[in-house]
Order: sequence, then structure tokens, then C-alpha cells
Amino acid sequence: MEAATGVDLIVDDTPEAILLSCFDPLRREIARLSLQRLVTDGRIHPARIEEVVEKTRKQIEEQVMEIGERTVIDLGIHGLHKELVRMVGRMRYRSSYGQNLLMHSRETANLCATMAAELGLNPKLAKRAGLLHDIGKVPDEESELSHALLGLNWLKNTAKILPL
Repeated sequence: MEAATGVDLIVDDTPEAILLSCFDPLRREIARLSLQRLVTDGRIHPARIEEVVEKTRKQIEEQVMEIGERTVIDLGIHGLHKELVRMVGRMRYRSSYGQNLLMHSRETANLCATMAAELGLNPKLAKRAGLLHDIGKVPDEESELSHALLGLNWLKNTAKILPL
């Protein structure tokens, strides 16, 4: 299970309790759902573990896209590339200072649009900027850079293919 998910499973003396340890919340969620399915099914062997983990990983990726699509539709943001939509969906599985990152970014987007309208600026552009302001907090790989620089680098590297 640990090799298939990249998550450490910690089993101690506490009855019916297993701790999942990993810095990546998406991997942790995949491991949690996979373990839950395996225990419910009762068939736990290496081939079955790999099968369930892969199936769960695909389902989580589909959910990430659905969450991202629903978010941009709800906010009325159009024209985002599917990779940006996927990154928005990944925000659902992150938190920052105890707050869910997706909810924080949605609130920020709405506040930015309101302030822009009050100032006579473009509220659609402000809403887009508010939604994407923490995009660097959901990287595909870990880095020592701050989330602001990660987001900037990610957007710079993909600006050639992504219509922002």
C-alpha cells in the first residue's frame, strides 16, 4: 500500500485506527479511499491493492476536474485552459492557515470583483486574478520556492500554451 500510494501507514495499538502520513493531501486522500475500499471488500493482496489504488487515483483526478469546472462556471470565469481548471480543482484538497484553499480563493475572487467594480476597473479580470492568486500552493512537485514564485514560474513556463 505504501509503495502504491507514496503514503506512510502507521499502525499502532489503538484498535481500528490507522494513521496515514504524507505531505501531499491528494496522495493522502487516494490512500484513505483505497484503504477504505480494500477493508470493505476484504480482499487485500498486492495485485488488488495496485488495482484499487489506480482506480481511486483516476476517480480523484476526475473529481478534481469536475470541482475545477464547477468552480469556474459558478464564478463566471470563461476561457481558462483545462490545466488551470485542474489546478483550481486541486485547491479543494489543500488548506492554508486552517482554511480550505478553494473556498479561500473563491471568496477572494468575489471580493476582488466587488472591489474592482467599486473602483471602476474590470471585475471579470479581477475575479480571475483573485481565483488564481494562490495557484502556486498546489504544485505537482515540491519546491523550496514561495507559493507566489511557484505560481509565477508555473504561469511563465506554460504561458505559451495557456490562454490566460
